[in-house]
Amino acid sequence: MRDNEERKRRRELEKQQKRKAQEISKKRRSRNREYTFVSCFFVLIFVSLIGYLVYFDKVKSEDFINSPYNTRQDTFSDRVVRGKIESSDGEVLAQTNVYEDGTEERTYPYANIFSHVVGYDSNGKSGLESEANFLLLTSHEFFLNQMKNEFKSQKNMGDTVVSTLNADLQTTAYQALGDRRGAVVAIEPSTGKILVEVSKPDFDPSTIAQNWEALVNDQNDSSLLNRATNGAYPPGSVFKIVTALDYFRTRGTLEDFSYLCEGGITKEGHTIRCYGGEVHGQEDFYSAFAHSCNSAFAEIGTMLGGSSLRSTAEDLLFNKGLPLTSYRKSTFSLNGKSSVAEVMQTAIGQGNTLVSPMHMALLTSAIANGGELMKPYLIDSVKNSDGETIKTTEPEKYKRLMSVNEANLMGKLMKKVVEEGTASALNGRGYTAAGKTGSAEFDENGSSHSWFVGYSNVDDPDLVVAIIVENGGTGSEAAVPIAGQLFDAYYYDQNNG
Repeated sequence: MRDNEERKRRRELEKQQKRKAQEISKKRRSRNREYTFVSCFFVLIFVSLIGYLVYFDKVKSEDFINSPYNTRQDTFSDRVVRGKIESSDGEVLAQTNVYEDGTEERTYPYANIFSHVVGYDSNGKSGLESEANFLLLTSHEFFLNQMKNEFKSQKNMGDTVVSTLNADLQTTAYQALGDRRGAVVAIEPSTGKILVEVSKPDFDPSTIAQNWEALVNDQNDSSLLNRATNGAYPPGSVFKIVTALDYFRTRGTLEDFSYLCEGGITKEGHTIRCYGGEVHGQEDFYSAFAHSCNSAFAEIGTMLGGSSLRSTAEDLLFNKGLPLTSYRKSTFSLNGKSSVAEVMQTAIGQGNTLVSPMHMALLTSAIANGGELMKPYLIDSVKNSDGETIKTTEPEKYKRLMSVNEANLMGKLMKKVVEEGTASALNGRGYTAAGKTGSAEFDENGSSHSWFVGYSNVDDPDLVVAIIVENGGTGSEAAVPIAGQLFDAYYYDQNNG
């Protein structure tokens, strides 16, 4: 009896011990899960911090360092003489003169010609003076020279920024634009190098401090505005590139289009007329594009509709950010609810659409480069005061805006414009060219800005240009001759370089 009770008691004790062990194990597992969760949380935070630091170092650090709001940069000027800015062909665009009494003066040998793109270094900073500020205030002088300068309490010489700008082409564009308002951009499509960036009205950066109040308060000329990157213009007929691309994407061909132009088109009480009331007669898509037939493209617009045009326009960076340091975003307002009148106007480049010359240059560069847009850049390399290269910018792909087939087709259309259309003045010059003219009405009197976008050496494009002449009339009147001067200067220099 006692043995039975003892065995029973032992079994009960064993059960209790087992329950306690299970409870302890359960509590331990629960704590382990908590520890695991906390550990994973902190590991995630750590990995995120490391990831952000790597991202910041590789992607954002230069933007932060070069930001005009980074006041720490100003302290560098106490130890470093601001470096030079040079053109790609070796011309000095900005330099700091140091006089015997130690005073410094920032000078700009080309005066107004590079005013917007090179910018200024007093009353704030703009242009390359802002974008390359950190580089210009960094010195890679030989370390023995730096030690000697430190001993003498002298400043080190800042590095030289070599831009992608071509002084000869910039001067050609500046002179060709003359005393008219507008902008000229030229880009190397295979690399993204910006060779020309002219904007008028302009200013002399050497006297910016003396004339600051007058420049800031001048509402008429807006001379400080860089029209190349921050101007907002109706695109006029250069927008027909977008409309043409949308038609091809929608239909898969251009060969099915046929239209009889009678000088105008009326739909739902809204009339669109061809420029100057010209009657183009029977047209296929190529001739309609070459002759910039407003009636045909208004018809095409109604066939496509607002939603389709918007989709293609946004693929081409309308309403989107651009890969630039400073720019004004282009706008496109059509949608599926837009009226027939709005669609007709927008399809020919009127309506509420606004675009900058730089944006049109980028779009054209993508066409010239088989649909691939290269990231545009202004800084080619950095070298020290002894001429040794410190860093070089490598060309970088930005985004594919269209397929190779689409780019080739747009190029074919634009070639027709030069061969038999509104830009025929560029035909037969010893090089091939492709482009699109535009007349962008901007007031109720029918006054027009003159546009041209295009490129040279069609089979292997060398140079892309985008030109706007404010109140210049048709593209063939004002913008095309400027393009011709730029192309001529480019090939003259190439052949003699």
